[in-house]
Amino acid sequence: MKVQVLGKGCSKCELTEKLVRETAERLGVEVEVEKVTDMQAIAAMGVMSTPAVAVGGKLVHSGRVPLPEQIEGWLKPAG
Repeated sequence: MKVQVLGKGCSKCELTEKLVRETAERLGVEVEVEKVTDMQAIAAMGVMSTPAVAVGGKLVHSGRVPLPEQIEGWLKPAG
């Protein structure tokens, strides 16, 4: 599963990446985390406020650090 953390590298963006990695590890879900710092690429995804998260190329969150419970919902397999 590919997860993109979008942001310029601020402390909130770094925390978001850390939370995604920790949550995936706790759930036993294999993820590929990509940090996207290019503002043109971020804007092209429709992000107006960072940090933002995209899962499988779909924007799922933006504007603040997500809660661990939110991350779990994105990473848990459907079914």
